[in-house]
Amino acid sequence: MEVRWDVLIIILGSALVTFLPRVVPLMLLSRMTLPEWGVRWLSHVPISVMAALVGQELFLSDGKWAPLSSNVELLAAIPTFLVAIKTRSLLGTVVVGIVIIMLLRYWIA
Repeated sequence: MEVRWDVLIIILGSALVTFLPRVVPLMLLSRMTLPEWGVRWLSHVPISVMAALVGQELFLSDGKWAPLSSNVELLAAIPTFLVAIKTRSLLGTVVVGIVIIMLLRYWIA
């Protein structure tokens, strides 16, 4: 098997560009003590990112507001969210979400 050097360089460059922004802050921040307000602020980042991703997926379709009448993702998200709150089980939530979206797409779409 022949190795194309240009493809190898692209792969290594992509790995470096992906690796550095993750490792450098981790290395720098692990050596210093963050103030309490900074730790509190950083604790909200994962929730904010997840909300932005889920919100965009539920309410937008092709960059425009999705009509509520045909938005099966939003309809499936409601009972899935309730199961997540009630059970606090990631596996149960994922299974319920997948089953509900399958049924809604079968019946509605």
